[in-house]
Amino acid sequence: MPGLSVPSLPTAIPGFWDQIPLTWGVMARVDGKAYSLMGLPVTPSGATEAILTNAEYTATHTLFELSAGNAIILLDFFSPVTPNDLVRQSMPFSYLTVSATGSSNVQVYTDIDETWTGQGGATISNFTTSSSLSLYELSVFDAKTYAVNGDQALWGTVVFAAGSPNGPAVQSGNGNSGNLRDSFAGNGTLSGGTSGYVEGDVVALAQNVTSSSNATFVIGYVRDPAINFLGNPQAPYYRSVYNDTTSAIQAFIINYPNATSESQALDASITNAAMSVAGSNYSDILTLSVRQSYGSCDVTISQNTLDTNSTLIFVKGISTDGDANTADVLFSTFPIWYVLGPDWIKYTLEPLLRYLQTGQWTLPFFVHDLGEYPNAIGYAKNSADEPRPVEECGNALILAYAYVKATGDTAWASQYTSILQQFAADYLVTNGLNQMAQLSSDDSTAPAANQTNLAIKSAIGLNAFGKMTGMTNYSTVGLNFSNRLYNEGLATDANKTHFQFQYGDMSNTSYYNDTWITTYNLFPDSLFDLSTFPRAAFDMQSSYYPTLFANTSNTDGIPLYYTLDWAKTDWAHFTGAVASKNTRALFIDEVWSFISQNSTDNQVPFSDRWNVTREGPGNYFGFEARPVVGGHFAVLAQHMRPNSIPS
Repeated sequence: MPGLSVPSLPTAIPGFWDQIPLTWGVMARVDGKAYSLMGLPVTPSGATEAILTNAEYTATHTLFELSAGNAIILLDFFSPVTPNDLVRQSMPFSYLTVSATGSSNVQVYTDIDETWTGQGGATISNFTTSSSLSLYELSVFDAKTYAVNGDQALWGTVVFAAGSPNGPAVQSGNGNSGNLRDSFAGNGTLSGGTSGYVEGDVVALAQNVTSSSNATFVIGYVRDPAINFLGNPQAPYYRSVYNDTTSAIQAFIINYPNATSESQALDASITNAAMSVAGSNYSDILTLSVRQSYGSCDVTISQNTLDTNSTLIFVKGISTDGDANTADVLFSTFPIWYVLGPDWIKYTLEPLLRYLQTGQWTLPFFVHDLGEYPNAIGYAKNSADEPRPVEECGNALILAYAYVKATGDTAWASQYTSILQQFAADYLVTNGLNQMAQLSSDDSTAPAANQTNLAIKSAIGLNAFGKMTGMTNYSTVGLNFSNRLYNEGLATDANKTHFQFQYGDMSNTSYYNDTWITTYNLFPDSLFDLSTFPRAAFDMQSSYYPTLFANTSNTDGIPLYYTLDWAKTDWAHFTGAVASKNTRALFIDEVWSFISQNSTDNQVPFSDRWNVTREGPGNYFGFEARPVVGGHFAVLAQHMRPNSIPS
């Protein structure tokens, strides 16, 4: 729900992450009088709009409070986050729970339509009941497996359900949206659910709310298979326990009390930890990041075996090119996994490693991604999509080390040592310092040779690989890179006040002395106590950044580096995490200021890139809803052990 739409919640229509409208209406009858609560642009006959009195969010909940006659009604939209319980984390469902105070006579109605299927005009609807459960399932007729429309999947099934053994009775109905809504507003009844769907219909559910019983609804989208991995179908992980959608939804509903209490504990832990480490602005940023980061992921197992030993997690590069498990996206995101569940680092990196083991990839550097989601099938021999050789080699080595450092699982790493050596470490030995012109993670800029940030990542990656494997010769090379970059001044300005963007011919330093970067790639060196770079290098950068913030032209923060006019929220946290407390606050506050600007140009899910000096400063720039907001946990990771927050 876009922020500017929240004040008019009763008539506001929610949307998919790319702002495609999704019909979801919510209405209540209080003491026989109907009130629109959400998503009803045409007020039903005889109804009035409730008044929004409060809105807030936590890491796992979004809550809206509305005044409706004698009642105060709370809408609680709840998406569980359970990184260490893969059965529940893999369930593609969310709760809407409605509670009320001030009246003992409250009925709640909610409906959806075919906009949730991704394609109108070809919808199949199926209505079933099982025990206390009422379930609507909407799907696209004859959709091909793995077919998509834009960024919406077409081959899955929308589920909309209510009913628990000890909960209130459920009414159901389907038909023309206007007629159904007007009817319920007038008499509070639905005629009963049936299968079948025509364009313009909605499917609806209703329950009574009492002082002892809330109304809980479940909405979700099931894809089974979820992913095509190298030609093999991957099923959602929960299929290892639940054979069908109905049993999974029933378990999801029954587990609601436990899920709620666990979510409240997680929300409080994240908030309190963030407040303790870096204050309220940082807490605001982290709580807004959690659901978006995990919502980009599919936790899967082999559909053929349903064996949990085949667990792989796939991550979609939302709003960029839709690639699966892009290595630099995994690197940007990993701090949240490091803090809340480091096994996710292994499960997301392993699909790339398994692909390299097939022999299909024949280029000498680490692969960028696995193909366009949901087809994680790799690339033809001798071809590469968006190659970033040094970037992805460094990312692979650092991510593998991050998992081992967090878990102590050296056995996992050892099975991929030869792959990491062949496709990452050996390439960096030759090419990590002397780089050809190439892209970095920040690929919207032009390719450039001898990028300091890439050389820093190479040095740290090689040192990490050497420590992980015991092959100390790689650490020696990494430390030599560091010595040249900092101690010998290859990548600093002449006065050693900051790192430059590039390095090159040291006989002509005038150009390079005028350049600068935010050295976000230093972060893992500090996080893992690798000591690739001396403390003086970190202090140098920490002292330099405030001089950039003091530049009055940078009113909305500082750019990622000297030629740009935009910044990145994930890299701001990587950079701030290894700076002094005061400098760290500058980076956190610039991100908080950006997300607090509820302007007409910022009505998208949390964007990780915003303009700082160009036209429209303070507005998001191109990216939205991406998993990389998990990188905001970099500051917290510096202060907490892995898995120290129960999840």
